[in-house]
Amino acid sequence: MRSVRQILDGKDTPLVTVGPDDPVLDALRRMAESGVGAVLVMEHGALVGIMTERDYARKIVLQGRASATTPVRTIMTSPVKTVTPEHRARDCMQMMSDHRFRHLPVVEDGTLMGVISIGDLLKTVIAEQQQEIGQLQAYIAS
Repeated sequence: MRSVRQILDGKDTPLVTVGPDDPVLDALRRMAESGVGAVLVMEHGALVGIMTERDYARKIVLQGRASATTPVRTIMTSPVKTVTPEHRARDCMQMMSDHRFRHLPVVEDGTLMGVISIGDLLKTVIAEQQQEIGQLQAYIAS
């Protein structure tokens, strides 16, 4: 079973952060420029929240707020559930399914290491299942 560390090692997605007082519009621009679905909200070097596309849709678009004047802190998800690099992919998938998350920040010894997404986990779990199927087919064929 692959660990979160192994998943992060295989990613080349940048770590995108914003401040809690930054306008939502700036956070959206950073997300679009980086091709990510969430930004981490950092204050004084500490992770204080996460803003996702879902937060934007639910708390800006549907509520008729202005993204240029609304600070990230008013729509971010906080507190943030995190995982460590030693967590297993299947455990993270279960956590995401149970809580309906799409992104999990990875923290080790208080240091932000990266973010894993539901897509990262799906790829990992499917690859592992395909490998197990291949091993079973080889065993049956022998």
